[in-house]
Amino acid sequence: MSSDDGRLRFDHEAIHSAADLFEAGKAARSDLPRSAHAEYRPAKDRDPVGILKQQHTHRVSELVPLRLERMTANPFAFYRGSAAIQAADFRNEPRTGVDVTICGDAHVANFGIYASPERTLVFDLNDFDESAYGPWEWDVKRFVTSVVIAARQRGFKEPKVQTAALEAAAAYRIALRQITELSVLERYYIRADVHTGQRAASSQKVLNHAIDAASRRTSARVVRKITRRADDGTTVIIENPPLLAHVPEATEQSVLDIARSYLSTVPADIAVLLSQYVATDAVRRVVGVGSVGTRCYIIVLSGPAGESLVLQVKEATDSVAVEFGGAASGRAPAFDDHEHADEHGHRVVSNQRVLQAVSDPFLGYVTKDGHAFYIRQFRDQNVSIDTETLDFRPFTDYVDACGTVLARAHAQSPNASFIAGYLGGGTAFDSAVVEWATAYADQAVEDYQTVRRAVKKGEI
Repeated sequence: MSSDDGRLRFDHEAIHSAADLFEAGKAARSDLPRSAHAEYRPAKDRDPVGILKQQHTHRVSELVPLRLERMTANPFAFYRGSAAIQAADFRNEPRTGVDVTICGDAHVANFGIYASPERTLVFDLNDFDESAYGPWEWDVKRFVTSVVIAARQRGFKEPKVQTAALEAAAAYRIALRQITELSVLERYYIRADVHTGQRAASSQKVLNHAIDAASRRTSARVVRKITRRADDGTTVIIENPPLLAHVPEATEQSVLDIARSYLSTVPADIAVLLSQYVATDAVRRVVGVGSVGTRCYIIVLSGPAGESLVLQVKEATDSVAVEFGGAASGRAPAFDDHEHADEHGHRVVSNQRVLQAVSDPFLGYVTKDGHAFYIRQFRDQNVSIDTETLDFRPFTDYVDACGTVLARAHAQSPNASFIAGYLGGGTAFDSAVVEWATAYADQAVEDYQTVRRAVKKGEI
């Protein structure tokens, strides 16, 4: 309803000026200097083994040894799987008190290339199991620490490690400043499309290799690789335990029920498309490093022309940022009134759509028998960059790109201009967060050794 002068008759909420938020961020430096982020303060009662044990109580017990095997392969693998340990450490860290939608597990291996619905390749964050509404500092510190650990594992000397970490931190700061100078609608439409022929030769070679790999990672290719034709002509999955294993009939029926219920959480066009497919097989699949032990399945769907589509059904548990870090919530306040706001599957899907520039149209969620799940297309040209194969210049190019898309993700939240104001145009925060990340990288290696000893002794 409007009045004669064109204004709403009703009082509207106050508009939060980006300029005011920016100034508030600058003012916050007097309460929490950016240099305060430099010191890592470990709690005296830290218990990394105990945290992993706590996580394992909710996981498939027979897969826990495999999780530990993968985590203890090397320090970076351990860091990938120990988001809960770091989340617990974040409780003691200084913070501005400003929250955004965070990835919760923003390390360098959780960025990658995948296909958009328009079938172009994009580069973005690609893992949201630990996403939440929490301190922006946590994502930045986890990201920069991962740069330090990955650079050391690659074998770079410490000066180059520090250079790469500083570039990563600066990339986040600079990109956030630039993006928040745009309107919120312009920010929303930004995405990192992947093109060829636009980088230095060494980096372009890495990118071209990733593009070639992405073109091969499709549902059709995975079907040819892991399936066979049964006597009745249907497509069935070839077992490869423990990575791929058929489940008991009751579990298989539950998975199929999940797939049917999930149709009510996808857009109408996807529901109509999927109604033309029939599920012909389902297996349990072991995924990732930190996720090993959570319930995960893949379902093969067969279409009317014999074409195949593969969906992944993955369990969504509480975000470690909330469970161990004490983050404010699993999702932004905008979702408080949503009928599924308390479901972790909805949390993962909604946060993914906030943080990614463009998301899988097949994303959906469902809760079954007390377990929350989210569903997505399996292998839609998604590929990650292996940092252990990169020379120094491509490595820094890569972490710069990661820092930029992390900034783009945070810039979707209303408080982004506050962060830009707090960070400022200088390198004060960059230097502080790299100092913190360097100390925490040492802590992560120490935890890695502690867990390895506990595994060897049979304590976990």
